Amino acid sequence: MRELGGGGSGWGQVTLVGAGPGDPDLLTVAAVKALAAAEVVLYDALVGDGILDLAHPQAERICVGKRSGRHSLPQGEINALIAFHARRGKRVVRLKGGDPMVFGRAGEEIEHLDELGIPVRVIPGITAALGCAASAGLSLTRRGVSRAVTFVTAHGRDGERFEPDWARLADPQGTLAIYMGREQARAVGRGLSAAGLPVGTPVLVVENGCRPDERRHWTTLGEMAEQGVAAGKGPTLLLVGEALRPRRAAGCGAADAVDLRALGDLGERLDHH
Repeated sequence: MRELGGGGSGWGQVTLVGAGPGDPDLLTVAAVKALAAAEVVLYDALVGDGILDLAHPQAERICVGKRSGRHSLPQGEINALIAFHARRGKRVVRLKGGDPMVFGRAGEEIEHLDELGIPVRVIPGITAALGCAASAGLSLTRRGVSRAVTFVTAHGRDGERFEPDWARLADPQGTLAIYMGREQARAVGRGLSAAGLPVGTPVLVVENGCRPDERRHWTTLGEMAEQGVAAGKGPTLLLVGEALRPRRAAGCGAADAVDLRALGDLGERLDHH
């Protein structure tokens, strides 16, 4: 597929769509509309089951997805394939797991299409860190505990070593969301603890987040440094920080009881109800 310069009014449009963390119910309305109108859908391997079913029945579906260590197409060929179908005047959806702009290499695809004069728009999606935290019912920025969230990818380009600035990441008043972190779990634990983050810092490991086969495992930074994490082969997110400390069991004990008398007139009204 040779690249042809210059645009044209008869060319199609490309839409980069965030498929969210896996559950079709978490798609945006705009994403559902784009899939329903698409003539060609180029999708990643991490797109959840059921999401492709929302595409137009006659849409051409092409898997271009990548998993760690197993690439179906080089990025350059994916770029060319998107442009090829747009030049045919097709409505093209480039469907990406999570949010297209978070570790999704959307920037490279947008730059390529811009150079060719092909219109492109982006529909955001729920990124994995937010979906997994919501699934577990935990706030990543719990008041008085965590004042910032940092997104980190543990998977670089082929041949790149995983060597982040541990001192900058080891913030006891922040939360770390480490994408694709299963294979680097020990390195993460050792790096953060060596940089001063307490070994008792909670870690929540989420595999296949927001899917029917989601698995959660709580551990600590010190245990992760020694043992890694209990996860299978599915996409795995590491959430690190005091905000990830497991919630107390549901229920209202004596310590949680509310004294309605302390609320004055409002308490009396509530008591009568």
